[in-house]
Amino acid sequence: MIPDSQTNYLYLADSLPKKYPDFYKRFKNLLSDCKIDFSLLPGTNDIWAVDYMPIQIAENNFTQFVYNPSYLETPEEIESISDAESICKFINLNIKKSNILLDGGNVIKTTNKVIMTTRVFEENPDIPKKQLIKQLQDTLEVDNLIFIPADPDDFTGHADGMVRFLDDNTVLINNYTREKSAFQRNFRIALDNAGLKCIEIPYSPYSNKNNDQARGIYINYLQMESIITIPVFNIKEDEAAVRVFEDNFSNLAIKTIECNQIADQGGTLNCISWNIKSDKNSPFRGPGGL
Repeated sequence: MIPDSQTNYLYLADSLPKKYPDFYKRFKNLLSDCKIDFSLLPGTNDIWAVDYMPIQIAENNFTQFVYNPSYLETPEEIESISDAESICKFINLNIKKSNILLDGGNVIKTTNKVIMTTRVFEENPDIPKKQLIKQLQDTLEVDNLIFIPADPDDFTGHADGMVRFLDDNTVLINNYTREKSAFQRNFRIALDNAGLKCIEIPYSPYSNKNNDQARGIYINYLQMESIITIPVFNIKEDEAAVRVFEDNFSNLAIKTIECNQIADQGGTLNCISWNIKSDKNSPFRGPGGL
C-alpha cells in the first residue's frame, strides 16, 4: 500500500472553489507556500474527493470501489454522487474495478496494514463476511485488515474520523474518554488485538449543534511526504492538538488551517483530499494549482 506519508501530489474537487471560495483561497495559498503540487478533479458534484476516488495500492495500481453509501438517501444527495470513472478517464488514470461498496474515507492505510470500520459489512450484506474479508485482502494487497467499530455518532461510519497511522505499529486516535464505555472498550480492544500502540489526540465535537458537524475533530488531517496540515476551529483545544502533532511529527512541517465552514458539512481535510504518489511525468498528473 501507499501510505499518506509517501504521497507527493494532491487533487481537490473542482466543486470546492465553487462552493467554498474563501476556504479554497486560503487552502490554495497554504499549498502554494509549502510547494505542494495540486490540481482540481474535473466534473465533481461534491467536495469529498477521498470517498469516491480510487484507492492507490501501488504507484501505478489504482482500484475503484463502488461509491453508493447508505447515508446518501434523498434524491438531492444521490444526485451529488460524482462519476469517478469519468473523472479518472479525464485525467488519464487507468483503474481496476471492484464490486465492493466502500468509501475511501473508510480506508486507513500504512505499508502493510489497513484499518476500516465494520460499516463495510453492513454496506455489503450480499457478500459473506469471510469472503468479503478475503476479497478486500486480495484487492488491497495486504494481509493485515483491522476492523474497528464505527463511531455511533458519525453518520458516515468512516475510519478517517477516528484513527490514523503514525507508523506501521502506532496509530493516533481520538480521545474518546467522554464517549460510552462500551464503544471505548470495543474500539481499544480492536486496536490492541492488532498489536497497535495508541496515541490520543484532543477530540472536542461536544459544542456542535448536531452530529453532522466535524468541528473539534483533528484526526481528519492531511498528511503528505513533506507536510502535515491540521484542521483547527478557533476553540481552546486547537493549541493542545497542534502540540501533539508537533511532538509526534517532528520531521515534518506542521501547518494549520481553519476549517469551520467545511466542518459544518461533515468533514475536513482528509475528506476533501485525494493525495497520491506519482512520478512527475505521470500522464494523470495535472498542471498544478488550477
